[in-house]
Amino acid sequence: MKRERWGSKSIFILAAIGSAVGLGNAWRFPGQAYANGGGAFFIPYFVALLTAGLPLLIMELAIGKKYQSGAPTAFRKMGKKKGFEWIGWWPLATSFVIVSYYAIIMAWTFNYLWHSLSMAWSSGSEDFFYGEVLQLTESPGVLGGFNVPILIGLVLTWIFVWYCIRNGVQSVGKIVKWTVPVPIALLVILGIRALTLPGAMEGINYYLSPNWSKLLDINVWAAAYGQIFFSLSVLFGIMIAYSSFLPEDADVPANGIIIAFSNSIISFIAGFAVFGTLGFLQHSTGILIEDMTVAGPGLAFVTYPAAMAELPGGIWVQVIFSLTFFLMLLTLGIDSAFSIVEGIVTGLVDKFGWNKRKTVTAVCIAGLAGGLIFATNAGLYWLDIVDHWVNDYNLIIIGIVECIVVGWIYGANKLRDYFNSTSNVKFGKWWEIMIKYVTPLSLLVINVLYLVDNLKEAYDGYDMQYLIIGGWGVVLVTIIVGFIFTVLKGKEDTQAS
Repeated sequence: MKRERWGSKSIFILAAIGSAVGLGNAWRFPGQAYANGGGAFFIPYFVALLTAGLPLLIMELAIGKKYQSGAPTAFRKMGKKKGFEWIGWWPLATSFVIVSYYAIIMAWTFNYLWHSLSMAWSSGSEDFFYGEVLQLTESPGVLGGFNVPILIGLVLTWIFVWYCIRNGVQSVGKIVKWTVPVPIALLVILGIRALTLPGAMEGINYYLSPNWSKLLDINVWAAAYGQIFFSLSVLFGIMIAYSSFLPEDADVPANGIIIAFSNSIISFIAGFAVFGTLGFLQHSTGILIEDMTVAGPGLAFVTYPAAMAELPGGIWVQVIFSLTFFLMLLTLGIDSAFSIVEGIVTGLVDKFGWNKRKTVTAVCIAGLAGGLIFATNAGLYWLDIVDHWVNDYNLIIIGIVECIVVGWIYGANKLRDYFNSTSNVKFGKWWEIMIKYVTPLSLLVINVLYLVDNLKEAYDGYDMQYLIIGGWGVVLVTIIVGFIFTVLKGKEDTQAS
């Protein structure tokens, strides 16, 4: 069967940028800058981009294009052994877990779009988010039943995801023409508006002012590498799947450079929008920026809405900019969500030869089912635990394994020769050095730091039983699922027998 192809080079780049640019740009990057030295954080961030993010991105794009397959089949072909499939299935199993809880954030966003019409959080954004929207229980062990509005939002999210990729890359191509430029335009609008608000420059100064002493803290460097890994959509199997639909003459290095730097520029712009708004909030409420929540869901659903409720111009101005903000979050998130599903679907279709549309439907239904625990009143706790372990352990170890396989077993020099052969941008030996030494070592250091932190004290004060179930337990399940799909017979095995 003839492989699908992107409609054009620009559509592929848009899709890849859409996958890379997500909620990590809108709230994780500003939060990392806030916590790790302000303007000084940009130095380790760009070092991490050049020494790890870009090399890994180029590696995965080249693997997908060379083997014209999703991650499992591509690694099987690369190693010429069935056991190498596991290196592709493990990230896809991890991706499935991630998209299961990523979708719940979209569900929250759907609810906030509705509540934006009345600015329902005006009397207190923190109580509104944790009390009225999430109806949060006292611990992960008290599920409290399903949160019906969130459950409805979750169903809507999966319907959107299914619609976006129901016809493979052809439907993705049509969707990303809107879902990539629209949130970027909305982000620019929010940034311009933020810069015109009283007090905005105090926030921008906080964002850009460097605390150089932070550069001596190894944890700041670890945070920078972590931000790069988690915001470029590498190690998920996504970029391998997306690049498998490229023609043989595609320029991998040029595409990778465009994708990587577009992602970083958008993160930088998001920082201006966020910190300009935080400066205004400090000006209007007297709450110092250093005392605000500037990370994760707290930024998007507590601090930013509080600022929207203070905007001058009356209720209609507040409603318009609240709708703009949450529409931006929704469109940023939906691209990343459906790209993860596309990576999983591509891996399944390539191995088993299943009908793609039916596979998309099945994966979406499974993703909805897998995310049900996050739609309970204890959902935020479980999201926090699962996200911490899956991101801070699974993805990092996957990166180390991929670097070892490509750098030392297959040969980084062979892959470099391959992608250079069709590129106007030639990568030198430095790329091999990154893949063989710098990237895996940096990943190993980050993983050890995270492990030490979690051994010293229970993560976020949760009871150990919940960390074992939602943390180590989920990690183990992804590893086992990877092995199960590796040993299952695929279409090639059936033909061979």
